Amino acid sequence: MTNGLVVMTPSSIAYSGTSASINADGSVDFSAVTSLSLNGVFTADYDNYMVAIRGNQNTAATIYCRLRVSGTDNTTTSSYVSQYLLASSTTIQSGRQTDDKARLFAISDATSKYGGDVAYFFGPYLSQPTAFRSVTADASGPSIVEYASTHNQSTSYDGFTMFVDSGSLSGRVAVYGMRK
Repeated sequence: MTNGLVVMTPSSIAYSGTSASINADGSVDFSAVTSLSLNGVFTADYDNYMVAIRGNQNTAATIYCRLRVSGTDNTTTSSYVSQYLLASSTTIQSGRQTDDKARLFAISDATSKYGGDVAYFFGPYLSQPTAFRSVTADASGPSIVEYASTHNQSTSYDGFTMFVDSGSLSGRVAVYGMRK
């Protein structure tokens, strides 16, 4: 066994929108989707995971997340709590949200269609509350959006769904297990 990141190929995917497919390297390409679910990417083999996305949105939007198990999202009311910090141009904003979904990523400028996102999930497969942290770098100009989130359910999750509050997403996502 070697150290480092290991690509977690989804056992299956589900999506709403134009198209999505699993690539031979384990990544998932998607085009004009409003939601994308990755199943079987969290396992007992790893405690922590990194999710990397390169893509674009057709409008400024927040990308939300729900943890899922056996193909079903957890939508428990008030079970996700997110803190966020947005630094764009000369403006800095922050806030907190308690909801049935967590904030995961955001593109803050509708004129910028390309950005990069990285999220870390801590213990999603363990039967304990899950924490995750993410950062978005918006290519429209120096802009950073960071989220720190928790999910208070002590459930073992094997996947997640990401979805937008407006518009659609296109790009590629890959999930990596971090060696113990």
